[in-house]
Amino acid sequence: MIQRITGLSLCAFLASAMAPGLAVADNSDADAPELSYTTVLSDLKDPWDMAFLPDGTMFFTEKCHGLSVRLPSGDVNPLLGMEDTEDYATTADDLFCHGQAGMNGVAVDPDFDDNRYVYVYSASRITPLHKNRVIRLTVNDDFSDVSDRTDIVEDIPYKQTESDHPFGDAGAHNGGRIRFNPGDGYLYVTTGDNHDGEIPQHPTRLGGKVLRIDRDGNAASDNNPPDGFNQRIFTYGHRNVQGIAFHPDTHETFVAEHGPWHSDEVKVLENGGNAGWDPRPNVGGRGDCPDHYCGYMPDQMEGMDPEERRAFMPMTDTERFPDAIRPAWDNDKKSQGMSSAEFLTGSQWKGWEGKMVVGFLGIGFGDTPIGQRLDLLDIAEDRLSVDVTTMSVPMGPARFRSVVQGPDGDLYVAVDEGEIYQITPE
Repeated sequence: MIQRITGLSLCAFLASAMAPGLAVADNSDADAPELSYTTVLSDLKDPWDMAFLPDGTMFFTEKCHGLSVRLPSGDVNPLLGMEDTEDYATTADDLFCHGQAGMNGVAVDPDFDDNRYVYVYSASRITPLHKNRVIRLTVNDDFSDVSDRTDIVEDIPYKQTESDHPFGDAGAHNGGRIRFNPGDGYLYVTTGDNHDGEIPQHPTRLGGKVLRIDRDGNAASDNNPPDGFNQRIFTYGHRNVQGIAFHPDTHETFVAEHGPWHSDEVKVLENGGNAGWDPRPNVGGRGDCPDHYCGYMPDQMEGMDPEERRAFMPMTDTERFPDAIRPAWDNDKKSQGMSSAEFLTGSQWKGWEGKMVVGFLGIGFGDTPIGQRLDLLDIAEDRLSVDVTTMSVPMGPARFRSVVQGPDGDLYVAVDEGEIYQITPE
């Protein structure tokens, strides 16, 4: 299926129809590309992430099914299935999904041609207290199976039980994006706070962090966390990072992160830095909070003035942490489920070349519009402000879970509704 669209008319119409009051940026500059799209895969079950080889081979995950590969011919081989799955070449019965957790991120080793390594982030029942693990697999020569499973990270926290919070089921705030930085060759792993107020600022528990590790799971040699912290920690004080991308020229690390009923954030990370999220009760002027987590307070189940909520429970608490990493953008102080991120490269993108695209799942609460969309961010040199353009997505709005630029220069987009699309600039 191939369809074409010019300008921003369809996206603006659909977005405004679904979310009254949503301001859609005018993307009518003369140097913007026209876009067409192809449906690459459909009828998937919660596709979560993608990773490419140079020839277009695409590994992809489905949160409750497992890891598969799409070959350049278009054939799909199911490789590693989770519990209760069928027709996968290999099944790992300890891998499971619940809530936001399951098989999330996937990454291909930069030296894949030599070692055949691919990595996934998944929830596991190997231990009585379930954990998230980063798993290294070896892909066979004809891409029909995987072997030599090695769990290179075994101790990323997983939310064990339901709690009294919005989206409070087990498996919540699970993080799960994994990416290799082409600048330093290390694997970056994003984790979530599990609705646990202690985790983000905790020195040794790996939730609410961005890890930087080698292909064996060891800490990068120049990681610089504070004294007493686990050496695998690159940054801490995060809420729930689901997007990570590296600047194509400087290789700086940018993250996109869900906000707490306000302030989705994009920021550039600093080695050893504190992202400033601290939802513990009885700190920062707060008292007790439901199930020891203040992350949605006050009045967590009710709509209220976002400014009042921001003052009570800031996403980046610069009063308590003066050196906290400042955001480049806070989604105009709204929370709409910011997810994956990618920088666009190549002249085919015209005026969008070098901009970062971020996907939104679309979470409306109170008077906040749903806002399912792809935004393009032109990030200032000081990394403290952006110019924002809303992409005219030709397939219309959806829950945009993953955005990845393929080796052909096109943008591949996975949506929760079950499709992976290929967006081609013209």
